[in-house]
Amino acid sequence: MCVIIKDALLGSDPQTRPHFTPAPLKGQGSDSEGRRSLALLLVTRCSRLPAWSPLSDRMKRRLLLVSNSTLHGGGYLEHCQQHVSGFFGQQVKRILFVPYALHNCDSYTKTARDKLKTLGYEVDSVHEAADPVEAVRKAEGIFIGGGNTFRLLKALYDHNLVTEIKKRVLQDGVPYMGSSAGSNVATISINTTNDMPIVYPPTFSAIGLVPFNINPHYLDPDPNSRHMGETREQRIIQYHEELDTPSVLGLREGSMLLVEGNKATLLGSTKARLFQRGKPTTEHDPGSDLSFLLTDAQ
Repeated sequence: MCVIIKDALLGSDPQTRPHFTPAPLKGQGSDSEGRRSLALLLVTRCSRLPAWSPLSDRMKRRLLLVSNSTLHGGGYLEHCQQHVSGFFGQQVKRILFVPYALHNCDSYTKTARDKLKTLGYEVDSVHEAADPVEAVRKAEGIFIGGGNTFRLLKALYDHNLVTEIKKRVLQDGVPYMGSSAGSNVATISINTTNDMPIVYPPTFSAIGLVPFNINPHYLDPDPNSRHMGETREQRIIQYHEELDTPSVLGLREGSMLLVEGNKATLLGSTKARLFQRGKPTTEHDPGSDLSFLLTDAQ
């Protein structure tokens, strides 16, 4: 119902929705402003907004969704470099890097370029391209790095890349790797990011390559802590107090999810914690088959 109302008010494609600043619900100057404010509330409260793709498209997807790019005691992508090499393989020669999650895109690109070169890959950065959309259309592989998820998603919409990336990955089979924020935007929404909303994307709906959400850098409660704020687990449970909210996979640092068609496998050195609305949380070891998360109804 939320999707139907929202589409009637704003249109069904998030890529073409107007960017606007919502007016207060009381004392609206026009009916149009009131409708837009109501639509914004629906957009932020309804998690299943991205249109889900046909099964035939989903069979082509290949995703490597990493919790973190740097693990304590190691260098950039060091903890997952074997998985990265195995994921992109020898057929991919050049990887399109998306550095929008950090302010200094040049410096971020250099970090990614230097590391991936040691693994045998050349790197093009989307922020260096004259036409970002065309760069995505020509990409052999895509890697979206971490940083601030709100900044990242806003930039993807600003550059009209959300629909194009989804098409390349699901329809053309282009391998997609995300780290932290880059893993967040691969999911159905960014509602379960850890980041502050430093900028305002037009919607929390993300690329929608999988029908669930991820919480990267998942932290377990510390029984000895004197911190009185909510734990990560409490915040995810609060999210599931809302209706129609998808499962949330808490990826601890050191873990990652490999998705190949309709098969999902947990990789890495740490367990993942799964939150499903109305169900007890569950723990999953590296090597676990999490393919059930890829069904439309979990």
